[in-house]
Amino acid sequence: MTELLDKIRNIGLTGKSLLRLLDLSDKQMLDLVDLAIDLKARKKANGHLVNPFLRGRNICLIFQKSSTRTRCATLCAVRDEGANAEYLGQGEIHFGKKESVADSARVLGRFFDGILFRGFKQETVEGLAKYSGVPVWNGLTDEWHPTQILADLQTMKEYFGHLKGLKVAFVGDGRNNVCNSLMVGCAKAGIDMVDICPEELSPEEHIVAAAREAAARNGSTVTVEHDPKKGIAGVNVIYTDVWVSMGEEAMFQQRLKLLKPYQVNMDLVKATGNLESGKVIFLHCLPAFHDNKTEVSKDTGALEVTDDVFESNFSKVFDEAENRMHTIKAMILASLA
Repeated sequence: MTELLDKIRNIGLTGKSLLRLLDLSDKQMLDLVDLAIDLKARKKANGHLVNPFLRGRNICLIFQKSSTRTRCATLCAVRDEGANAEYLGQGEIHFGKKESVADSARVLGRFFDGILFRGFKQETVEGLAKYSGVPVWNGLTDEWHPTQILADLQTMKEYFGHLKGLKVAFVGDGRNNVCNSLMVGCAKAGIDMVDICPEELSPEEHIVAAAREAAARNGSTVTVEHDPKKGIAGVNVIYTDVWVSMGEEAMFQQRLKLLKPYQVNMDLVKATGNLESGKVIFLHCLPAFHDNKTEVSKDTGALEVTDDVFESNFSKVFDEAENRMHTIKAMILASLA
């Protein structure tokens, strides 16, 4: 108990927010991943925790966007540690309508010990952090998704035993929030990262530049490649996401045409050269359109990934989903314990 608490405190995030992975030092990010692995083992060994770290704390969840994993992972994480959680959906908050973000933040900071936000604008979560007076954690904005990438890095380390020296490819919409954060996270971990995307969906230059600065410190590379077969060679982790993010539904047909050549299928996995040796895994932040069983994919069938890849033994998407809980717990404990 004492040893784990010392590890939490030594990360050096007490009282601090996490709005982007760029807010963390390389070591702090990697320490959070290792802490999540320890917390996962603690939960599996002990089940119900007798000595939770957050007893008596109150956490606010503000969600402008719907969620399965982020919401449930956070609720389970804080309840595991003895805290209370209050969920505020889009219809229960007044940002920019009846009340400014600054005023809402100053109210909520009087009630709660920490706030997790999932929504649209990065400036909203930054406003919450600036005015609330308590730690604020970014559960997703249009620009960044740091809690997802912490879980991704945990999943990679659990499978391969290490992070530095791996090669990761993100295939698809190369300028979305997941890809932005993955690029930075990989660079900070010493992982070679290739963003495989159509030229029209290339990442913003300032994000690539920030990732390359981190990669240079850690002896890794960040590249953007428009040819899937060329970019995928030697890759250990193939990662994809939905082709149309929340709020972009009107662009569905356009994205379908643009991204069809970037579908993750078994031919693309074989092109890594690592399938037979077991040195490749598939990750997806979910939800995934891998068959025709959803409202979105009933007429199109598989979109960003085929069913044989999604359901394969090298697909680690549900380990990855579970790890959202452990990394969110690590993040909150590092701020509050």
